[in-house]
Amino acid sequence: MRDDTDPPERPETAAFTRRRTANAAPADAPKPARAAGLGVSLKGRALRLLAQREHSRTELERKLAPHEETPGQLAQVLDDLQAKDFISEARVVESVVNRRQARMGSARIKQELLAKGLGKEAVLAAMAGLKATELDRARELWRKKFDGPAADAAGRAKQMRFLAARGFGGDVIGRVLRGGEED
Repeated sequence: MRDDTDPPERPETAAFTRRRTANAAPADAPKPARAAGLGVSLKGRALRLLAQREHSRTELERKLAPHEETPGQLAQVLDDLQAKDFISEARVVESVVNRRQARMGSARIKQELLAKGLGKEAVLAAMAGLKATELDRARELWRKKFDGPAADAAGRAKQMRFLAARGFGGDVIGRVLRGGEED
């Protein structure tokens, strides 16, 4: 029974509902293979991940291992992609450094690069370039976050924790909080 406070039914709503239910697939109909994740090759999954951002071989192995159907299939796919230069350690390092250097210190970036399974030589080469600009990057980040030097010890501690959590070293933090442009 319709109450006078209910809004009147609109005829287009009923027609829309009839059309939608008439075109709907039965509940027991099989889902398309692509929507269920079936039928997507291991190489297709790897390429999809690489299209989103640069991945190291170790990251791809970790992410794609559950989808490997036969032993050795994943290694073969990754070897093929690496031979075609789709997987590049240098590009991964460059990508991470470019994304993180404005907001993170070299210790935090180094930890992230090592977690991605990159070689120590590539990581050390990237750290050499970051160390040279670390003080300037820390000062810029500190200026964006804080209005100036803290008035009390609690404020200084808060500023120190902020910079330390982003991977800046104690010497850099001390120089930033002492203020001035001295190096």
